[in-house]
Amino acid sequence: MTNPSFIRVGVLGAGWFASRRHCPDLKAAESVQLTALCRRDEEKLKQMAEHFEVEHTFTDYREMLESQLLDAVVICSPHSLHYEHGLAALENDLHILMEKPLTLVPSEGRDLVQKAKEKNKVLLVAQNPPYWIHCRFMKQLVEAEVLGEIESAQIHWVGDAQAVFGAKPLPDKLPGVVPPTNFRRDPLLNGGGYFVDGGSHLICELIWSTGLRVVEVSAIMDDAEWDLRCALSLRLENGALANISAAANSAIFTKRHRSHYFGSKATLSFHGFPFEVFLQMDGEESALVPEDKLPPAPFPVGNWIDCIKTGIDPEMDGETAIHIVEILEASYKSARDGTRVKIPV
Repeated sequence: MTNPSFIRVGVLGAGWFASRRHCPDLKAAESVQLTALCRRDEEKLKQMAEHFEVEHTFTDYREMLESQLLDAVVICSPHSLHYEHGLAALENDLHILMEKPLTLVPSEGRDLVQKAKEKNKVLLVAQNPPYWIHCRFMKQLVEAEVLGEIESAQIHWVGDAQAVFGAKPLPDKLPGVVPPTNFRRDPLLNGGGYFVDGGSHLICELIWSTGLRVVEVSAIMDDAEWDLRCALSLRLENGALANISAAANSAIFTKRHRSHYFGSKATLSFHGFPFEVFLQMDGEESALVPEDKLPPAPFPVGNWIDCIKTGIDPEMDGETAIHIVEILEASYKSARDGTRVKIPV
């Protein structure tokens, strides 16, 4: 039975990723009740409900959103459905935790953010950097002017995500209650390939941590409709140039992430996974800053619930979420057309 003193949460797209991250976090959260799950595959839906001890299940998302069983919903559906599902949730007066990216079209993202404000509902997008210790540390350094003016930045991510993208068979053992679906293999459902998915975190790291907007994008992709490799050159609003590259079909499975931020006063580097942070002040030796010595970061679910309860602003703000969509859209257009694409400030 539902408990009226709890925030009642449903999950739309109750699949592999929700089973690994959001559902366990919801079950562990105080004053939260994981009340309902929705997905079309009835067998997998039953598995999820039994594992997480959820009473109500739906195969039609509108039935769940209109059931009056919920106060809030986590949306983990394919990217191309985010706007449709987010709009329906807001029409039913529900708070939203949206898996990244917010939408595939900037105007649709703006519409969701505006409607959430009008309805006084929390809309939080689950991008990683606001909830990563090292990115929060960098943002603090930027705001305290320790790095000075950002003059250049480089972000590189290399790993093997081919199985999740349907480019090779799934391994026999994967974390999670149910296996991933194959929606990422469909460029229409996914909105592109790897970069629209994992690449959105790399964009978020750059703009959320530095507080700078991107004003021009030039991109090369192995396939501009469905990419596994891409490289971007970005002009930031302060005139600095940044590079982001990603390869999701590496022969090495282990994820390798390197970021370098060059400021007028200092250089900051991240090496992951797990992450190590290196800070080099001008004229000094590089110093390791262990993550375990930095203040802890909240999880997206925890931050979302705190926002619902107390009215504080989300760590991941709506304007940054929209700008990520703008950069993603410009990146794919640039790769398709072979042109540089400007983003209005």
